[in-house]
Amino acid sequence: MPDYLSFINEILWGSVMIYLLFAAGLWFTVRSGFIQFSALPQLRINLKNSLSPQPGGLTSFQALCTSLAARLGSGNLAGVALAISAGGPGAIFWMWMTAIIGMATSFAECSLAQLYKEADKQGQFRGGPAWYMARGLGMRWMGVLFSLFLLVAYGLIFNTVQAHSVAHALRFAFDCPEIITGGMLAAFTLLVIVTGIKGVARLMQWMVPAMALLWLMTSLIICAWHAAQLPAVFSLIVKSAFGWREAAAGALGYTLSQALTAGFQRGMFSNEAGMGSTPNAAAAASCPPHPASQGLVQMIGVFVDTIIICTASAMIVLLAGPMDLPADTAGIQLLQQALINLTGGWGAGFVGFILILFAFSSIVVNYIYAENNLIFLHPDARRSRWVLRGGVVLMELLGSLLSLPMVWQLADIIMALMAIANLTAILLLSPVVTLIARDYLRQRKLGVQPVFDASRYPEIEEQLAPGAWDDLPRQ
Repeated sequence: MPDYLSFINEILWGSVMIYLLFAAGLWFTVRSGFIQFSALPQLRINLKNSLSPQPGGLTSFQALCTSLAARLGSGNLAGVALAISAGGPGAIFWMWMTAIIGMATSFAECSLAQLYKEADKQGQFRGGPAWYMARGLGMRWMGVLFSLFLLVAYGLIFNTVQAHSVAHALRFAFDCPEIITGGMLAAFTLLVIVTGIKGVARLMQWMVPAMALLWLMTSLIICAWHAAQLPAVFSLIVKSAFGWREAAAGALGYTLSQALTAGFQRGMFSNEAGMGSTPNAAAAASCPPHPASQGLVQMIGVFVDTIIICTASAMIVLLAGPMDLPADTAGIQLLQQALINLTGGWGAGFVGFILILFAFSSIVVNYIYAENNLIFLHPDARRSRWVLRGGVVLMELLGSLLSLPMVWQLADIIMALMAIANLTAILLLSPVVTLIARDYLRQRKLGVQPVFDASRYPEIEEQLAPGAWDDLPRQ
């Protein structure tokens, strides 16, 4: 089975996904008017306005922190170490590229999620790829297919990845049995997910900034201690990205391929741009009054996740230098050993603590994404929600005991299937993305707060949920 999964993984990520992600990112960068650069002056304004509470959903800041909670999981720690192990230091460069290009893709999918959102029976806004596939494309079957992919990925597979990383990190640091770690993680997860999307969002708006700052400050302090090595580290990243260091050995193409594949694969797993997960959080925001504003806020999440947090992890691994560890060492243990080499014995426990925070927040929001798509499939899914909650808990317990290669391969395959479905949808809806971006930038140039007036676009207005864009706040 692992060989079979590896074969599928190699086909999907060795060619299909790299070209598709790169092409989609460039397409939306151009079609949106290089939005990740042209809208930089607006990011501060949108982030400031994102704190304003509005009835009918989450604030934009809560939606951002919720999506960041899903992004900031084991991929930012174990995933970065695995990327360096599989593709060399150059993989970090390609992770940065996925973030820069992915910001435009994230803008597209999150703006569409805001545009096609709808209120449930409790008045909470819901939306995501399944909704814009059904409303924007008129292809409910495609939305159903995507929802099933997401339910399997976020309700089951991805949670095993997070639980596996935590269990092995605590075994390495404290010799804690994996089943105990899995049981405690499952219990705390259940306590939080029963509070629903609003309860989770209120917790994440405080938890996510605190844990991200804690890890970032740790990395910055270590970088300051080893400041003399930083120029060499960044030079190594760039040279390894293009195989320049190995050119004399005749391994240019192979090394470039490894760095590119590992960087794109782990970069996407971390920042989730194009995968179709983040739009589920973006749609839950009741305000801003323009869908592009939420797209811009969510672009910040991609930058923070990959350019800041993943780089923080990468600096620790690379500054530690070569480590004499077995070839099958888990990614999180590579990071723990790196911090031990740099700071001493307490490093393993500290990484374990950070990973608990990252993985717990990620698992909780993974459930929220899965529940959101369960509601798309079956709006009155009360019993099904408890079945899903039971599945999440069970997979956390099993994930602490599953073998690492098989878990990551399953996660990669499901991620690729989700991304293919989502990227197909947003590429088909790219004229709508262009319209949204131009409408937003036009109003900004006029010096007014952008407000989406659906009546200006009758062909889009007839696709929107009734009341979703009525009575918008204006300044």
